[in-house]
Amino acid sequence: MLNQERQDEILKRLSVRGRVIAAELAREFGVSENAIRRDLRQMAEQGLCRRVYGGALLPAPDAGNIQIRSGNFVENKQRMSQCITKYLKNGQTIFIDASSTNIAIAAGLPRDVSLTVVTNAPAVAIALSEHTLCKTMVLGGIFNAIKGACLGSQTVDLARQIFPDILILGACGVDVTLGITALEPEEAELKRCLMQQSSRVIVPVTLNKIGTAAPFRLSDISDIDVLIVPEGLSNETLEQFVLTGISVEIAD
Repeated sequence: MLNQERQDEILKRLSVRGRVIAAELAREFGVSENAIRRDLRQMAEQGLCRRVYGGALLPAPDAGNIQIRSGNFVENKQRMSQCITKYLKNGQTIFIDASSTNIAIAAGLPRDVSLTVVTNAPAVAIALSEHTLCKTMVLGGIFNAIKGACLGSQTVDLARQIFPDILILGACGVDVTLGITALEPEEAELKRCLMQQSSRVIVPVTLNKIGTAAPFRLSDISDIDVLIVPEGLSNETLEQFVLTGISVEIAD
């Protein structure tokens, strides 16, 4: 098998399984692990995979700016928003960070619950503008138009003064082994800070981000409390997440 043929086959398996393990590929193709690692390195240089220890994952999707992403998976995001309701109580302080999924979740928060919502995303604040029982605080900082968020050292300094009851966290990549990842270092720094200070961490995520990896790691999967996903997650993947000790909810 030529190198390109082997890489094409690896890409097919990545597309189906979401991950490949170098040792298994080496045995199957009858080549050394070094040869497989070279394949994965070349594929990673082309943006076809994300190398991780022992193998590779699909790269986390980057669908462009927040306006474009807000139009994707709209129905799934609305259903995930409904799953959040059971965790909310009057008087809680909730941090909703920047993501297209979290904009939909903010818009769907129940109007009969009194909340304080803190966010670094102006679009989240706008989605709450008609929630009369919600006090909304927007953290300042340098506005990143692609992410639709205020980021940077000023934002992190402000976030360090807040200890939310619930953090609704946007994730770029979610994998059982690698954990939660983000595309940009500035957003990763803020998300880590918020995770450390929140009593409960809820991660709503669309299926295209499951089994993928972005460049900057936030935490282990076990560091979150609840993972909310739409229908379509395989039973095998669902079981793997449950075995980490987190709660997994399917928004059906």
